[in-house]
Amino acid sequence: MTYRERLSPSPWMYLALALLIPASLLVFLPISVPAGIACAIVLFGGACLFVALSAPVVEVADGHLRAGRARIPLEFTAAPEAFRGAAATAARGVDLDARAWLCIRGGIDPVVRVQVTDPADPAPYWLISTRNPDLLVAALQAAHTLG
Repeated sequence: MTYRERLSPSPWMYLALALLIPASLLVFLPISVPAGIACAIVLFGGACLFVALSAPVVEVADGHLRAGRARIPLEFTAAPEAFRGAAATAARGVDLDARAWLCIRGGIDPVVRVQVTDPADPAPYWLISTRNPDLLVAALQAAHTLG
């Protein structure tokens, strides 16, 4: 079983980026109306494209867990746990180990904690945001039983 998810920004992020439009109009309209409109469109479009393309990917495939730019062989992982609501808030906050490796996004509430068993790795676990925590846990458990 494989799993793949792009941690795309929420629609609220794009709404916040829309604030670039009046800001750029305020700066460039006194110079030229067409330049102001063009700059507003280019800045907003470029920012939206950057935010969408730079969203990290969480993937379980080919014997590896990938979260963003980090990869770990599944043989060095164990005991995935899913957290939602208050438990997810605690996992990201008061219960967080400062040595943990994080791939968390503010607009995505659920997280999955994956224990790291590699003695050479200083991180005791990975904490990963996901919109589908049960599917990610199932994919990790299935990959362990197959491998």
